[in-house]
Amino acid sequence: MPPPQALTIARSKGLDLVEISPTAVPPVCRIMDYGKYQYQEAKRAREAKKHQKVIEVKEIKFRPKVDEHDYQFKKKHIERFLEEGDKVKATVFFRGREMAHPEIGHRILTRLIEDLADVALPETMPRQEGNQMHTILSQKRGGKPAARTTRSAEGGDEMTES
Repeated sequence: MPPPQALTIARSKGLDLVEISPTAVPPVCRIMDYGKYQYQEAKRAREAKKHQKVIEVKEIKFRPKVDEHDYQFKKKHIERFLEEGDKVKATVFFRGREMAHPEIGHRILTRLIEDLADVALPETMPRQEGNQMHTILSQKRGGKPAARTTRSAEGGDEMTES
């Protein structure tokens, strides 16, 4: 139908004439309440935004002279961050004369990658930038999830594999 006729029909119903496909021959239009349409689209976008997961990059810093207990403690933190769905940037921070031995930092990061091989994938291999050496780890898809502690009915702790 001609555009002026469609426009009069839309105005008589209190609606808008909205052009859907301007490149089609002839152009396709629809009679609708445009304000209501915009509201529904905004509502759909808000709902989609609510369900998305924002991935954060958490940073764990090591020193070249890191003790075994500190290493294991920080490794557990990395496992927890990966389980929560975040990425982890593991950094070895050098000061002063420690800069003369970057192989120590490289050894720490490669050991970390090997220890976390079942739960993490390295996005970048260890590389040095200035006085820091870092690598980025992300969660391994389809990997074995970590064991979780659950409360039993009696109130005691029991370990369950998930």
